[in-house]
Amino acid sequence: MVVIESLTFAYPTQPPVFQAFSWQAAAGEAWAVIGPSGCGKSTLLYLIAGLRQPSAGRVRVDGQPVPRPRAGTGLILQDYGLLPWATVWDNVALVMRMGHLYRGKTGARDEPRPYPRPDITADQVDHWLVRLGIAELRDKYPGQISGGQRQRTAIARSLLQQPNLLLMDEPFSSLDALTREDLQRLTVELRQETGVTTVAVTHNIEEAVYLGQRILVLGRPPNTDARVIENPAAGDPGYRGQPAYWQKCAELREALGGDERRKTKDELLSSTAVRPSS
Repeated sequence: MVVIESLTFAYPTQPPVFQAFSWQAAAGEAWAVIGPSGCGKSTLLYLIAGLRQPSAGRVRVDGQPVPRPRAGTGLILQDYGLLPWATVWDNVALVMRMGHLYRGKTGARDEPRPYPRPDITADQVDHWLVRLGIAELRDKYPGQISGGQRQRTAIARSLLQQPNLLLMDEPFSSLDALTREDLQRLTVELRQETGVTTVAVTHNIEEAVYLGQRILVLGRPPNTDARVIENPAAGDPGYRGQPAYWQKCAELREALGGDERRKTKDELLSSTAVRPSS
């Protein structure tokens, strides 16, 4: 589904975030990506989405390169990405209208179709509003609803385009604890219903363990190796209340802390090394 081979990426005038980095996610898998601030979590998501391009190496989705965003990839952001002047229904229906606008057009040869499906209907918009529990908010504007309701609107819009890959960039970090847990549970349910491949970036250990059946742990740049923690019980009913869940949280916390301790030790040794006199 997602294959990254020998990827190198750096922002202008900055050291590499990724260097000869390889990683892959199979179709239908649920991934969480975690690491310290500035480690490249969001950058990895943008590379997969086609919003950034590597300086070396390859990123492929469904066997195709992604020189630009593809219609089969849904992207859910922390700030929701809603149009403030459009109602809930119109924000979700934006995908339908874009599909109708580009009806009959295709992407370049051997590239993924960049436009939404042209056959999306108003009934499908209504379906996702009902499924996400926001049908009664259809005529409200984003400024009139809660953060959790805005995020449900963003999720409905992404699912309307029938993606086979759903990327989420810390989508619940600004929400209160109860709303966050509710949307985490909804995300798991929707993945199980649709079979969509999910990659969720988070800085929260408990969230990563709840959402990710496989967890990619990034460290301070440059990231050169993909460190993966297997977590097959993620998504099981009641997993959050089981001892295995908290044991996995402790394992992930150790992995993150161990990385930081190793980095700190290396930096200390480097800074205290005896330098030859000039």
